[in-house]
Amino acid sequence: MEFQSETLTEDELATITGYQIPSKQIVWLIDNQWEHVLTGARRPIVGRVYARMKLAGVTPSAVNPAAETWALDLANVS
Repeated sequence: MEFQSETLTEDELATITGYQIPSKQIVWLIDNQWEHVLTGARRPIVGRVYARMKLAGVTPSAVNPAAETWALDLANVS
């Protein structure tokens, strides 16, 4: 089985943003409200789980990005 990195590859990021140039990718990420970090070489890094959630239309939470918030409702239990 092939190992997948925790971050998107340069090709994956280019596919999502439509740009090869890192500065243009950064502008796209900011305009589309995607969280990212920059390397020392000013290349954007995006987490794989975060990208999957964004592409699926799920708004990641800062507290727990991989789980939706829910509360146990026992009001109807007797």
